[in-house]
Amino acid sequence: MKKILAICLAAFCLCCCSHKTAQEPSFAVQVSLGGWNHAHYTPDEVIGRLSEVSDKIPVTKVIIGWTIDKEAYVKIGEYLHSHGMEMYLWLPVFAETEEVCGNVPAVDLRGEVPRSFALAEDEGFRFNCPTDPGNIRNIVGIYDKYFSECGFDGVFMDRIRTQSFVSGASGVLNCGCQECRQAFLREGVDLESVLEEWERKGDKFLSVSRYDQVGGFTFESPVAEEFFSAKGRIVSGSVATLADTFRGKGLKVGMDLYAPFMARMVGQDYGILSEHADFIKPMLYRKTEAPAGMGFEYGLLRSSIPDATGYPDIAMDVDFLDTQLDGMNCVPCGRFPDQLPPRHRRDLPRVRT
Repeated sequence: MKKILAICLAAFCLCCCSHKTAQEPSFAVQVSLGGWNHAHYTPDEVIGRLSEVSDKIPVTKVIIGWTIDKEAYVKIGEYLHSHGMEMYLWLPVFAETEEVCGNVPAVDLRGEVPRSFALAEDEGFRFNCPTDPGNIRNIVGIYDKYFSECGFDGVFMDRIRTQSFVSGASGVLNCGCQECRQAFLREGVDLESVLEEWERKGDKFLSVSRYDQVGGFTFESPVAEEFFSAKGRIVSGSVATLADTFRGKGLKVGMDLYAPFMARMVGQDYGILSEHADFIKPMLYRKTEAPAGMGFEYGLLRSSIPDATGYPDIAMDVDFLDTQLDGMNCVPCGRFPDQLPPRHRRDLPRVRT
């Protein structure tokens, strides 16, 4: 695959909520250049492919990263800006930064680092503590050191969550370090009590009493309910702080989010996050067999806690996808993708390499 110029990962349609009837669809293209020190393509290869894509669809934003080759971004940015396109840095936040800075890992409620999930031997990654002040400073430092002079119009914040059920229940029941324990206490939640309840009830600690296709799950246990509500405020609050820091540097901010029905499990509060973003891009991946894939993640949830009750069968079909889009109707920022009339859903161009 590395020998093929497979840079255009996806194109997402945007119609801002407040201008849905007046604004023509536009597209953001997301480009993977490789890891921090492993660029797979030359600037000319990237520009050539972007030229081909923009001839077919109206591209307004290009999300690109995350190698640290400054000259490559400068050259690509000059091309994008001369053609009326914005350039966003694809920036991982709470994972995949170990090559360029030292971060404190997230731990579960027993103080252990949750196991990683890897599609291949060299693709696993851990999540880092979302409240540690050093971790927060490091993310800003990465931008300042490697990207501040590259001509970016904004940052696209990825990995802005905790681990999911790819690590079992301990993946979502974190972070339990001392920094996070104090943060939870400020939210009125004692993590020792949460751990005791989890160990006493086992899987049933995560049983749910209600499921809403948009809002997600309501837990039977008041302790679990309070934990996940607080987790959303804590994790999303850290993300909001970072977003405000970048916006203070004159940058626009995009955010990569889980689908609404699963977002609460990984600490993503749409209400908080959308107040601090210029646009959000929920990962509405119906059939992706990898982390963030909707069916994949939900299947892992149910297999990780088989004795938990209340989780319904969910058909990961287009109708379900529509409920997730409908759940974002009131966010105060742009979004990729947005709701489109049903007759257009299958007419969108498919951009492949």
